[in-house]
Amino acid sequence: MTRTVVESKSKTAVIGFDEPFCVIGERINPTGRKKLAAELEAGDFSTVEKDALEQVACGATMLDVNAGVVYNSNPDPNETEPPLMRRMIELVQGLVDVPLCIDSSVPGALQAGLEAAEGRPLLNSVTGEEERLELVLPLVKKYDVPVVAISNDDTGISEDPDVRFAVARKIVERAADHGIPAHDIVVDPLVMPVGAMATAGRQVFSLVRRLREELGVNTTCGASNISFGLPNRHGINAAFLPMAIQAGMTSAIMNPVRQVEMEAIKAADFLMNCDPNGGNWIRFARVLDAARAGASFAEASKAAREAGTGGRGRRRRAS
Repeated sequence: MTRTVVESKSKTAVIGFDEPFCVIGERINPTGRKKLAAELEAGDFSTVEKDALEQVACGATMLDVNAGVVYNSNPDPNETEPPLMRRMIELVQGLVDVPLCIDSSVPGALQAGLEAAEGRPLLNSVTGEEERLELVLPLVKKYDVPVVAISNDDTGISEDPDVRFAVARKIVERAADHGIPAHDIVVDPLVMPVGAMATAGRQVFSLVRRLREELGVNTTCGASNISFGLPNRHGINAAFLPMAIQAGMTSAIMNPVRQVEMEAIKAADFLMNCDPNGGNWIRFARVLDAARAGASFAEASKAAREAGTGGRGRRRRAS
């Protein structure tokens, strides 16, 4: 079975076909969040701190960290993003003990994050674009980290799932040329909005099956993309995630603070026999009981985790 190992200083998370679904918290990202972007530009990290603690309390296995702020004073991301990424990585890993996902389109920011990260983070991301492959794959090899491979190339994002599969295969093959094994490639087959493309869900389920069966790789996605532009987005996301898990998807970049989506994942893990004896489901049910009694989902989850019942990461074995 394919297993992608990601580590913090004290914990190991495993993305795998026979593992519980890996929830990668998406909130530490200024894209589309004007307030957070303004705070970061001003050197205010209070929302980052809050989001890091809350996402882990609610069950995130890993946290995605994105420093993509467009500074009014200096709009060049090659200058502004690397130092901001370094500072954010240092801050977040000082607050929480889960592994991190370093997320940037700027190679210098990826390297700055890798230099600051403790353990073995996930790098997000490489695409099939030639320039990107030549810049990112050497970093992946140098730091011996797993990487998210996004299924678009120099021609853009194709609506044809066969083309997206071909791009994924190309990335896996080019990674192998650098000595990077397939188990360290986590493919994002790209989820299209179902409101714009009626077959978006069926496409991604089919792609995930092919990626698992033909390339033997783990998979991820930006889960909320499926519901973009639609009402009751969390209801759609909560239906999409178990269906993706059944198709073979092993992780997602998503918002763990949303109770309905986390409940769907916990149930899917149990039904897919990735939760032996239903232990995680029973512990999560206690969180839901506390939430129904008046606590918020985040408060109930935090209390459970502090009591030693909510953590999902594994302690690293002493060498």
